[in-house]
Amino acid sequence: MTNHVEEAPLSTTAERQAVLGLPGQTPSEDWVIVTRDLKREYDMGGEIVRALRGVNIAVRRNEYVAIMGPSGSGKSTLMNLIGCLDTPNAGEYWLNGQLVSQMKDDDLARVRNKEIGFVFQTFNLLPRATALHNVELPLVYAGVSASERKERAFQALASVKLGDRVHHRPNELSGGQRQRVAIARALVNRPSILLADEPTGNLDSATSEEIMGVFESLASSGQTVIMVTHEPVIAAHARRVVVLRDGVIASDENKGKFASRMGF
Repeated sequence: MTNHVEEAPLSTTAERQAVLGLPGQTPSEDWVIVTRDLKREYDMGGEIVRALRGVNIAVRRNEYVAIMGPSGSGKSTLMNLIGCLDTPNAGEYWLNGQLVSQMKDDDLARVRNKEIGFVFQTFNLLPRATALHNVELPLVYAGVSASERKERAFQALASVKLGDRVHHRPNELSGGQRQRVAIARALVNRPSILLADEPTGNLDSATSEEIMGVFESLASSGQTVIMVTHEPVIAAHARRVVVLRDGVIASDENKGKFASRMGF
C-alpha cells in the first residue's frame, strides 16, 4: 500500500480562487482547465484503486504545463480525464468554461473533437497518405469543405515548419518530421488545448530537442500545451511542472525552480 501524500498548495492566489469557487460556479475565461477535488477510482477485481484522490489544478489559457509522476502516480488517469477520454467518480472538471465532468458520452466526444488536439508517443499516421492528407483527416470527419481542408492543413504544416514536405509520405520523413506531422494534425481543428502524451518517447535525444522546440514555439504563439512525461529533462522545457504522487499533486513549480531542484 502506498503512503498518502498531502497535496501541494495551489501556486497562486488567482489559481486558488479559480479552484476553490463554489461547486458549479463557472471559472473566469482566463482559465482553460480547472479541476476541483477531482477523484477517480477503479474496481480491480474487488479491490478499489484510488488513482486520483482529489486533484485541484487550474491552467491559464496559453500556459505550457508538464505533468510528471512515477508509475502509479495518477498522471495517466489525469491525462485521460483532461482529454475527455474518461470521467471522474467525484469532483468537477471545467474545460474552456464547460463542465465536462457531468457530460454524457456523446457530448464528451463532441467536446473532445472540438477542444482537444492529441499528440501521442506513436505517430499514428496513415502510411500511404501524404503529410497533407494525414493532417486533413480530422477536418474530413468534421465535414469541412475540401478547399478549406487543404488550406488549413497547409497552415498547420507550415506552423511546424513542414511547408516543404506536404506531399511526402511518412516513410519519406524522419522520426522528428513524422511527429511534427502528428502535431500539425492535432492543431488543424484549432483546439483549446494541445495534449501531448510522452511525445518524445520514440525519438532520440537530438530529435526530442527538436520537438521540444516546436512545442515552445507553439506555446509562444499562444497555444495552450499540456505535456505528460516521465522524463524530468523533457518536463523542464515546459514553463510549469506539476508532479503527481499517490493520486495527488506533490509539487507545482515554475520552470526555473523545477530545473534548479533537479540540478539542470
